[in-house]
Amino acid sequence: MNIKEFNSKKVFSEVSGVTSLVEDKIKIKMNDKGLYEEVIEDTEDTEDTELSLVIEKVSPYLNKDINEDIISNKLYSNQNGCLYDKRIGYYMSLYAGHVLEDDYRRNASSGGVGTWILKELLENSYIDGVIHVKDKNDSDSSILFEYQISKSIKEIKEGAKTKYYPVELSKVLEVVKKNAGKYAIVGIPSFIKAVRLLCQEEPIFNDRIIFTVGLICGHQKSAKFADFMGWQVGIKPGDMKNIDFRYKLDEFPADKYAIKMTGLINGEMKTVIAPKDKLHGQNWGLGYFKPIASDFTDDVFNETADIVIGDAWLPEYSKDSLGNNIIIVRNNIIHRIIQNAIKDKRVNFQSIDTNKIFQSQAAHYRHTHDELSYRLFKLNKKGKWYPQLRVKPENNISFLRGLVQDMRIEIANKSHSYYEKAVKMNDIEYFINNMEKLNRKYKILYTCMAIQNKGMKGLIKYLISKIVK
Repeated sequence: MNIKEFNSKKVFSEVSGVTSLVEDKIKIKMNDKGLYEEVIEDTEDTEDTELSLVIEKVSPYLNKDINEDIISNKLYSNQNGCLYDKRIGYYMSLYAGHVLEDDYRRNASSGGVGTWILKELLENSYIDGVIHVKDKNDSDSSILFEYQISKSIKEIKEGAKTKYYPVELSKVLEVVKKNAGKYAIVGIPSFIKAVRLLCQEEPIFNDRIIFTVGLICGHQKSAKFADFMGWQVGIKPGDMKNIDFRYKLDEFPADKYAIKMTGLINGEMKTVIAPKDKLHGQNWGLGYFKPIASDFTDDVFNETADIVIGDAWLPEYSKDSLGNNIIIVRNNIIHRIIQNAIKDKRVNFQSIDTNKIFQSQAAHYRHTHDELSYRLFKLNKKGKWYPQLRVKPENNISFLRGLVQDMRIEIANKSHSYYEKAVKMNDIEYFINNMEKLNRKYKILYTCMAIQNKGMKGLIKYLISKIVK
């Protein structure tokens, strides 16, 4: 693959940073949209310059031969007690619930399971360190979060909570390469897959990365998403110092959380807590500041991770303001740790079935997996390149659902350009007003689908319920 071909395809990369570990010409930099990008730095190279063949082997969007089915089958199919579901992948045990011991749940985005299982692995000497996302702790940097290595329980706790912010692995994996030890790594589906591919090509990583902890991820956000949240409460772009994307509100359902932001407001350092429903851009279906690559993956349940953790968006769990997790276990050691913790009443986990796991992420699955075929169909029709995925191009959704997909792509794309112009104009209302025009079109589509699905009588009942609510 030459530089020209690489540059034409990299828009589909959820940039994990692994390509820069196998090709010196590739550097990982944050671009003007607030997204990490794979950049060819050597100005002496021409577009015809060939890149290492290994980048195609370690990159999830370039590797045509190895998909999640192949990786997960090799990892988990021979484990005793491991079952398979075509929607969620392999699983040994499935749970919903939360951590009881210490303050793991209180300080988490939901049930505290992610930080707790990392603590368990370290405390029981299965690992020497954890590779996960933490505050950058550099007051001079405009970047708020980065991957770091934690080697104590205190340090692990500092990495709690979800960060809707771009990160990449290249720097921290260089540290792993130079420092022997056993590590657990936390990541979204494309990052875990990239690490699995890297481990196949570089034995040193296979020897050192012992456990993978997968997160369920609706889609990635650019750094401008955090900026926009802050701008709405008076923290101008560039003045944000810290943000908690999932600040729990007591006595409210788990999905009614707030955003806690610290930054300069009129020259003074202030902290503002704003309920997410009072902020523009918090409707995940609209996809504000979403990169193109997030729309071209078919792995919803992080199928190559040893344990997968997500929000328990289920009626019987989401009413609890402290939050709960769904948990998919694929690793024998982690399975035993959890079984022992249940017996010792250190966690409150209930066994659930595959349908419950799926139900908790049903809307996410429909967009990411079921309607991906339509997005691929549109690219194929235009003669554009796209990654080879398990889902194939097909116009197999209704006309209105197709329009919804078209609208989501437009909203995501225009959020980047409108925001860039708004910052130049120092006018947040320019962004909000232009995005609201798109949002109204989006709502009209859903109204049309409601009419189609419910009929006129059903629509009236639907509208009344909305008004009452």
